[in-house]
Amino acid sequence: MMFGMKKNKLDSTSQKHGVNLITYNHPQDVVAEQFRTIRTNIQFTAVDKKIKSIVFTSSEPSEGKSTVSNNFAVTCANQGSKVVLIDADLRRPTIHKTFGLDNKVGLSNYLLGNAKLDEILQPALVRNLYIIPSGPIPPNPSELLGSVRVKDLIKELESKFDMLVLDAPPVNTVTDTQVLATVVDGVVMVVPQGIAMKAGVRHARESLELVHAHIIGAILNRVTVQKSVYYGGEYYGAEKK
Repeated sequence: MMFGMKKNKLDSTSQKHGVNLITYNHPQDVVAEQFRTIRTNIQFTAVDKKIKSIVFTSSEPSEGKSTVSNNFAVTCANQGSKVVLIDADLRRPTIHKTFGLDNKVGLSNYLLGNAKLDEILQPALVRNLYIIPSGPIPPNPSELLGSVRVKDLIKELESKFDMLVLDAPPVNTVTDTQVLATVVDGVVMVVPQGIAMKAGVRHARESLELVHAHIIGAILNRVTVQKSVYYGGEYYGAEKK
C-alpha cells in the first residue's frame, strides 16, 4: 500500500514547540489532514490483528522518517489513543530535540539495565502522547536492540498503550531496523519523491522481507504538484502494490 503526502509546510514548520510538528502547530493544514488520512488507512490495513506497534524507517538517511513518525504519533494521540513515541535511532537521535526533552536517560539506559521504564518515559506537549528518548548513544546499538529486553519492553508498553511508534535508523545503513522489525506489528517505509533511489528502496524492502517483517506500506513524502501527475494527481490515499 502506498500513502502519498503533498509537500507543504512539512519541511518548514514554525519553531513554536518543535521542528516539523505540523500536526501540532498547524492542525488544520492540508498536510496535517494527510496525516489523519494515513492514520485511518493504516488502521484499516489490520484485518486479522490490530496494529499496536509500528516502526517507521527509510532506505537512506535524511529522507524524512523522523518527521513522519513524530507527526503520525501526534495525530494518533489527538485521536484519543494513548501513544508512546520511541526514539529507536540510537545512532542519530532527534526526537528529544523536536519535543524539547532531556536525553540524559532513555532507551539505551533501559536496555543496559541502568533505568526502569518509569524513569525513561516522559510526557510530551500533546495530551495522550509520551516519549521515550534514545538516551546516550551506546557503542553497540544493534546488540542492544536485539536483546531480550527490547521484546520485554514492547510487550509491557503494548499492555499500557494503544499505539507504539518507533523511529528507527535507515534500513540500508545498519541492521538495527531489521532487528526491530521482528518484534513489532508492522513497518512503514518513508520514501521521498525525487530523492530516494528505486534500487535503494527495493534493497531496503528486500532486507525487511528477509527477516519476515510485516511491511504495511510506504509513505511517499515531499510530493509536489508537478510530480503528482505521475501518481494520478493524488496527494494522499492508498494504492495497492
